[in-house]
Amino acid sequence: MFRENTTHTQENIFNSTNWMNPRVRDKLSKSWAPIFYEDVFCKIDEKPFTVLYSDIGRSNFPVNILLSLEYIKHMFNYSDDDLIENFYFNYLINYAVGIRTLGEINLAKRTLYEFRSRVYNYTLKNPDKADLIFEQFINLTEEFGKKLGVSFEEQRMDSTFITSNIKKAGRLSLAFDVLTGAVKVIPVEYLTDSFSLKEVLNPAFKTDILYKSKPNETSSKLDTVLNLISEVITIADTLPELNDENVIKLAKRFIKEQAEYDNKTQKLKAKNKKEIPTDSLQSAYYEDATFRTKAGKGNSGYVLNLSETCSKDNPVQLITDYKVDKNITADVNLIKERLPIIKENTVLDKMYVDGGYYSEDVVALAKEKDVDINFTDMTGKKPSTDKLPINNFEIDEDEKIIKSCPKGHTPIRLVNKSGQAVAHFDKKHCDKCEFKDICRIKEQKKQNVVRISNKAIIAERERKKIDKNKKESTSKRAGIKGTNSALKRGHGLAKLQVRRQYKVQIVTGFKVTAHNIKRHIKQLLRSKKLPKFTADHTTSVPILG
Repeated sequence: MFRENTTHTQENIFNSTNWMNPRVRDKLSKSWAPIFYEDVFCKIDEKPFTVLYSDIGRSNFPVNILLSLEYIKHMFNYSDDDLIENFYFNYLINYAVGIRTLGEINLAKRTLYEFRSRVYNYTLKNPDKADLIFEQFINLTEEFGKKLGVSFEEQRMDSTFITSNIKKAGRLSLAFDVLTGAVKVIPVEYLTDSFSLKEVLNPAFKTDILYKSKPNETSSKLDTVLNLISEVITIADTLPELNDENVIKLAKRFIKEQAEYDNKTQKLKAKNKKEIPTDSLQSAYYEDATFRTKAGKGNSGYVLNLSETCSKDNPVQLITDYKVDKNITADVNLIKERLPIIKENTVLDKMYVDGGYYSEDVVALAKEKDVDINFTDMTGKKPSTDKLPINNFEIDEDEKIIKSCPKGHTPIRLVNKSGQAVAHFDKKHCDKCEFKDICRIKEQKKQNVVRISNKAIIAERERKKIDKNKKESTSKRAGIKGTNSALKRGHGLAKLQVRRQYKVQIVTGFKVTAHNIKRHIKQLLRSKKLPKFTADHTTSVPILG
C-alpha cells in the first residue's frame, strides 16, 4: 500500500541536533546535507510512484528516502553495501533524507532491490507512459535553475557511447552461449537421437569448442555450432510449448544474422564478418545491445544523448535532458526526437550542436519550434569549387527563389518546384558575362536556366551561419565534452552494472540527476547561500527526527 512520507515534517524531542556541541551544529549547517534535504529530498514528488504499489497490504518504505539514497549512491560512487552502511551510521546522510535520530529506521538491502525492481518492471510494461525517474529529474532541475538563477535559453547537445554489463565475446563464444541456452529448454527425451546435442551441456564440450581451438580451427568449429543451433531450432519447431521461449527466438535470430546455406556441403556456414548487420546479437543474455564503429573504435552497447545549459552568465551549468538509445541510432534521429521535448520542458531559444546532428529536417524542425540551431560544422559533400558558390546568387531563403544572378540580372521567370529553385535568364546577359565558364547556368534554345535544390540552399545558409559564428558556437559547445567525461569518470557511466536498455535508461537517470545535484550543492556552498538555521539550531523547514 502506498503512503506518502510526511513524518520528516514533525518535531521530535530526540532530535540529535539538539544535543550537539554548538560548533558541531555549525559545521553541520555548512555541509551538503541541509542543502540536499531542502532542495532535493523535500522537492521529490512521491505521488507518481503510487502506480508501483497495490491498494492493500503493508505501507511502502518511503519513496523519497529510497530515491534520495539512489541519488546519494551515485553522487559518492557507493556500492550498495557502502550505501547501507552509511545510511545506518553516517549522520549527514540521515540528515539529508529527513532522519534526525541516528539508527531510527532500519533499511534492508532487499528493500532497495525491490524498489528498483518495481521501477524496472513498471518501465518495461508501460513504455508509452511517463518515465518516473525522468520526471523527477525534470522537476529537480527546474527547482535548481530557479534557485541558482540558471538560464535555460541557451543549450548544447552531444552524444557519447556507454557500455553496460555485457559479456564481450567472439563469434564462437557467442554462438556457444546461444546454443547452450537453447539446448537447456529442449526436453531430454528429444535429445536422445542426437549425440552431439546431448554432449553440449557436458563441460568437456565447452572445453573442446572454446579452449582447445587453434586459430585455423575457429571457422570450422563455428560452422559446427551453427549447425547444432539449427538442429535445436528444428526440434523446437515441433514443440508448440517452446514457441514463446526467448532463447529459441534468439537462436533463430542468431542463425539469420550469422549463417548462410552452403549448397556444396548442404549445411550452414558462417557469413563473412562484413555481411553481419550492425544491430546483430551481441550477447546471448543481452539482446537489445548493438555494435557500432566510430572514430576507428568498436562499441557494443548504447548511445547517451545529453543536453545542458551553456549561457556564459550562468553561475553553473545544468543538464537539461538525457536519452539512452541503441548505439546505431544516428545523432540526427536523436535530436529530432529530443528537441521538441527539451523545448517543452525548458525555455529553449538557442541550441549548439556538432555537424553530426545536421540535416534539412533538423533545420526545419528547429525553425518550427522557434529554436535558433547553431552547428559547429557540417557533414556531407562540400560544394564544388569549379562552379560559382550558391551564395553568389541572390536567393530569398524563405521563399527559396533566385532573385538575381551574380551580375545582378533578374530572371525573366522564376519558380520553386520539385524541390528546387528554377530561374530563367535572358541569353544576352550570359553571352558576354565574365563568369560564363564557371556559372551554374545551363544553356537552352531560348533562355538560360539555373536550378538550385532547396537542400543546397538550406545547406549554404547554414554554412554561412557556421562561418560567421564558428568561434562562438565551438566555444559554447565544447563544455559538454567535459560533462560526458565527468559522468563516465566520476559517476561510473563508462560501464554500467546493469543490462537491457530500459534498465540502462533508469540508472543513467539516477547518475545524471546526481550530477546536477552535485553541481547545485557545490555552487550553493561556494556562494554560501545555505539553508537558514533558526535560533534553536534546527533548519527552518520542520524536521523529523
